Amino acid sequence: MEDLLRTLAPQVLGVLARKHGQFDACEDAVQEALLEASLKWPAELPREPKAWLMAVANRRLVDFYRSESARRSREEHFTAMDTQSTSVSGADDTLTLMFLCCHPALSAPSQLALTLRAVGGLTTAEIASAFLVPEATMGQRISRAKQGIQKAGATFTMPPPAEQKARLGVVLHVLYLIFNEGYAASSGASLQREDLTTEAIRLTRLLMAAVPDDGEVAGLLALMLLTDSRRKARTLTDGTPVPLAEQDRSLWNHQQIQDGIALLTSVLGRTRPGPYQLQAAIAAVHAEAATDAATDWPQILALYTVLEKMAPSPVVTLNRAVAVAMVKGPAAGLALLDGLDSALGKSHRLDVVRGHLHELAGDSAEARNAYLAAAAKAGSLPERRYLMGKVAGMETGGA
Repeated sequence: MEDLLRTLAPQVLGVLARKHGQFDACEDAVQEALLEASLKWPAELPREPKAWLMAVANRRLVDFYRSESARRSREEHFTAMDTQSTSVSGADDTLTLMFLCCHPALSAPSQLALTLRAVGGLTTAEIASAFLVPEATMGQRISRAKQGIQKAGATFTMPPPAEQKARLGVVLHVLYLIFNEGYAASSGASLQREDLTTEAIRLTRLLMAAVPDDGEVAGLLALMLLTDSRRKARTLTDGTPVPLAEQDRSLWNHQQIQDGIALLTSVLGRTRPGPYQLQAAIAAVHAEAATDAATDWPQILALYTVLEKMAPSPVVTLNRAVAVAMVKGPAAGLALLDGLDSALGKSHRLDVVRGHLHELAGDSAEARNAYLAAAAKAGSLPERRYLMGKVAGMETGGA
């Protein structure tokens, strides 16, 4: 049911936004319809789920305009809508909605936040976690973004090709964030959210069909396929995370690996490499290694070095530090972490890497302290349990 709601939500919002233009009110109406569906559908799924959502969202719009004392003619217009004919359309408006949310009138952070909410279906709390800001701050940002779309007079139509190209980078970033939230959930009882990773892959396939000659779109899809191929090996049956080095590689989805590598190979050399193609190339090196010991870490380090120059970020530096440690030793990797506390101090990822490198160096005391710090910051319950298990193992001499 969650997968169905996530797929239908942007389509219903697209129909409403195209027909009425009131993006802010339409988005609120769709959110209320989704909430009602989550309460009623488990007992009985309607025969036409999309039509059901359209009807409920339209009723919410009627209520909204009534509460705002709108003109009676406008109210009658909404009430008389033929919801059945508009709701069963087979057109997928998701791409149009994505480009609308990435309107140039909005700042880049607002574009990302609004698209994650309207298209990705992430909650305000999940988006806030991705941006490392308080939930209240993100709620205000999303509200202002919806108002900005309205003030800009944006219409629900695909922008011309030149404008599409200008917005494409933000669209790709949004898809990347949706996938990442699914691959490593920022909070909750599960490490992974398959609904989000599946939806991100579906949307990226749609985007690739619309812009087949863009190498970064293909690179992002390849990255998703290669990363998602490890899904079944990433946790034990009880949900406990399994580090990459300890995963049973026979559980990896080798069809996804083949598809991802083929897709990456088709664009490398044909288009100028970008950050997503480089990340996909790194994932491909991991995927091609039969064992952890066979991993070509020098090649991974070389790719991260290029990536850091092309698209510098604290997260890229954090990942490069791991590669440096594997090639030059843990002390060299730890030296790269010293300048990351200001940027990543609130995230548990920095402490996890610091603990791992201290563990490789044989410094159990420092590793234990780092894992404790990471566990205190981790929002994911499985990750927290795993980290506390590492600490307990060290305290009993098991590490």
